[in-house]
Amino acid sequence: MTHELTLMAVHAHPDDEVLGTGGLLARCAAEGIRTVLVTCTNGEQGDGLGGAKPGEPGHDASEVAERRLGELRESAGLLDVAHLELLGYRDSGMDGWSTNDDPEAFANIPLDESAGRLAALMERYRPQVVVTYDENGGYGHPDHIQAHRIAMAAAERSGVPDKLYYTAIPRAGVREMVQAVRDTGVDIGFDPPEDFGTPDELITSMLDVSAHAEAKRKALQAHASQGENIFLLRMPEEMQRAVFSFESFVRRFCRVEAPDKEDDLFAGLR
Repeated sequence: MTHELTLMAVHAHPDDEVLGTGGLLARCAAEGIRTVLVTCTNGEQGDGLGGAKPGEPGHDASEVAERRLGELRESAGLLDVAHLELLGYRDSGMDGWSTNDDPEAFANIPLDESAGRLAALMERYRPQVVVTYDENGGYGHPDHIQAHRIAMAAAERSGVPDKLYYTAIPRAGVREMVQAVRDTGVDIGFDPPEDFGTPDELITSMLDVSAHAEAKRKALQAHASQGENIFLLRMPEEMQRAVFSFESFVRRFCRVEAPDKEDDLFAGLR
């Protein structure tokens, strides 16, 4: 039986969908590929009104979640996402936060339960291609790591996807971008370690999503409540367009014939 070409992106929080896969989602939609975005948490540990951080006066986790989910829906619309699926788990917060100990935090939910729910979505939508984070969740966030774990478990349990990818940021590109941003006088708010990003030799797939760079920028702007943390939006527009025009991935497994280096995640499936 021939199934509709379908992409499923599995992310941890509202706003995660944009940077690594916003162009991919918009490009697939433009090509007539059905897109499914799964967001695992409600983002309760994001910034509240007035930039209030978790634990500070004025930070209301329920209000933050409601606002961030609204922003997520707007972002998904800008990226032409066909189906948005919310798992609704509680945001675990950054690594080392006291919220990591909450038994209802996503990172603490039994894998069998959360992976089972994701496997059911895979069986429902039948995505040939699934995209999520690598084993370290990109940068060690507990919810990103858990999203990786449940995506891998669900893919194995369901046997549905033909190809699975990790989002990637080329390591050499990170260093160049950080220096270029600093040269403009923009404070990126953190100092990436030398090993930040994916070694360039591991990247299997580089996508040109320049036709959707503006949609990606607008989708990121939709997450206004977290704007203080999104340094990319403080860069000059020309630099934003350059950064938003390409997305990189590492192919984790492939059950069809496809080239070792790809510019299309659906290579071998069309």
